[in-house]
Amino acid sequence: MSTTFDTEINKRLSALRRDLHQHPELKYSETRTAAIASDHLRSLGLKVQTGVGKTGVVGLLETGRPGKTVLVRADMDALPVQEENEVEYRSQHSGRMHACCHDGHVAIAMMAAEHLVAEQDSLSGNIKFVFQPAEEGGNGALAMIDDGVLENPKVDATFGLHLWNGLDTGQIGVYPGSMMASVDEFEITITGKGGHGAIPQQTIDAIVVGSQIVNALQTIVSRNVDPLEAAVVTVGTFNAGTAFNVISESARLTGTVRTFSKELWEEIPNLFRRIVNGVCDSMGAKAAIHYERLCMPTINDPKMAGLAHAAAAATVGEDNVISTNAARTMAGEDMSSFLEKVPGCFFFVGSRNASKGFIHPHHSPKFDIDEDALPIGLEIMTNIVRRYLA
Repeated sequence: MSTTFDTEINKRLSALRRDLHQHPELKYSETRTAAIASDHLRSLGLKVQTGVGKTGVVGLLETGRPGKTVLVRADMDALPVQEENEVEYRSQHSGRMHACCHDGHVAIAMMAAEHLVAEQDSLSGNIKFVFQPAEEGGNGALAMIDDGVLENPKVDATFGLHLWNGLDTGQIGVYPGSMMASVDEFEITITGKGGHGAIPQQTIDAIVVGSQIVNALQTIVSRNVDPLEAAVVTVGTFNAGTAFNVISESARLTGTVRTFSKELWEEIPNLFRRIVNGVCDSMGAKAAIHYERLCMPTINDPKMAGLAHAAAAATVGEDNVISTNAARTMAGEDMSSFLEKVPGCFFFVGSRNASKGFIHPHHSPKFDIDEDALPIGLEIMTNIVRRYLA
C-alpha cells in the first residue's frame, strides 16, 4: 500500500472530519456543513451553487479543455443517534451523531477538490463536486437530480465512496453490478373485530391475523424469489392489544424489504400486497397498506467499476481490493439514484481497525472510524477522476 499524501494532508483531513463530527446536522438541515463546503469550493475558484436539492452544494471545476464531465459525490447528513464515544471530538449536539461517517466523506471530497484544482492544467473536461443532503431516508439524491445537478454541463459518469467498518483499513470493496440493496418501507394496519378474550368466536383477532401475515411474508423470499437472487423481508415492529383478556381489534406492523435485482425490486410490491390482502381476506379482516420506496438497488457499471478497481489497486495493491460478496451489503444507499441515471461506481473504503478499537457497526452510538482510511479514500478518488478524464 502506498499513499502519496504527506503528513500535513492527513492532519488536515482528520481535523476537518473531526470538526464536522462535532457538529452533526440531520437531513435537509445541513446548513453549517454546506457553508463549510461551499466556502472551501469558492476559495479554490470553482463555480458554486448552493440550495441544490434544498441544502445541497455543487462546485464546478472547468479545465477549459474539451472532455467529459465527471461527478464526485459526498453525502453530508448525520443520524438521530446519541453518541456514546468518550472522545475529544464527540458530537456537541444531543441526539445527533455522525454514525455513518458522512463527516469523512465530506472531508475527502473537499480535499479532492483542492488536489484536482491544483492539477487542472493536466486535466481535460469538467468535474462536479456534489455535497448531497439527506442520504439517510430523505431522497436527497433525487432532490438534487430534480434540481438539475446532472445537467449544465451534462454529467457523463459519477463516483462516490463510503468509509466502511465492514472492511479493515487498507482494504477496498469494489463490486461490478448490484453492490447495495434497494430499501422499501412498509406499514400495515389490520382491522378486525375486538372482543372478550374468553369468547373468541365473536371476534376477528387482529393479532392472529398479523401473526399469519408475518409468517406468510417470508414466503416472498422462500417461494417467490429465485434462490440465486437475494432478498430480505423484515417485520420490525408489531403493535397491538390493550389488556391481557381483550382480543385486539387492530394491529400495526412496520418493516422493510430489500433486493439486489432491479427486476425483483419492481415486482415485489405486487407480491407483498397480494399476500397481505390474501391473508386478511381469508380471515375476515381488512388491511390498509402503506408501501414506500426509499431507494432502488445501487448498481455499479462494470466498466466504471473496473476503472475504480484499477485506481484502488494502484493505491493499496491488488490483494487488498475486494470484489467478492464481502464488498456487498443488503443496506441501501441513495447514490443509487445517480447510478440509475449515469454510469458510475460506488465503492467501500475499509475503516475498521480492531487494534485501535474501531469495530462498531454503522448507526451504532459507539461508531467511529480509523482515520488512516481518509487519505486512502482521498488518493483513490482523485486517481479515479484522473483516469476517467484521461
